Amino acid sequence: MPIAPGTWGSLPPMVILGVMGHLGMTPLGVAIVMGVLLIWGSFVCVALAPAAMAATGNKDPGEVVADELAGQAVCFLAVPFMAVQSMTAVQIWMIAVSGFLLFRVFDIIKPWPANRLEGLPNGWGILADDLMAGLYAGLCLWVTVQLWISA
Repeated sequence: MPIAPGTWGSLPPMVILGVMGHLGMTPLGVAIVMGVLLIWGSFVCVALAPAAMAATGNKDPGEVVADELAGQAVCFLAVPFMAVQSMTAVQIWMIAVSGFLLFRVFDIIKPWPANRLEGLPNGWGILADDLMAGLYAGLCLWVTVQLWISA
């Protein structure tokens, strides 16, 4: 996608989480699916990013979006710890959209140490900053949902 490729790369985990919630997937099922997306996105990013970097001359080519897929999956690994079985499908979609937006914010602003991690060599730098953004977003999402549930 020529416009906002990172946003497009982050969408699949959000949609998958929303659909899983809509279908009543268990927390363990959510964790397994997000874990698979994390591993697959990480592997693809580290394996293929160096070739994309060489071809484009860019240290973080927009053509590589597997890092966003993996980072968004990290964010949603927090979801099984949110009492999702007692939530409605609409509430799960709200969590999915909120987690997506949080991840995009952290991925764009890259707070410390994410901004330092992108300096790692080859595809590791491309991946590591997104994993850190996913961790930040997942923590914020978890805290927000805990406050929402207790309110």
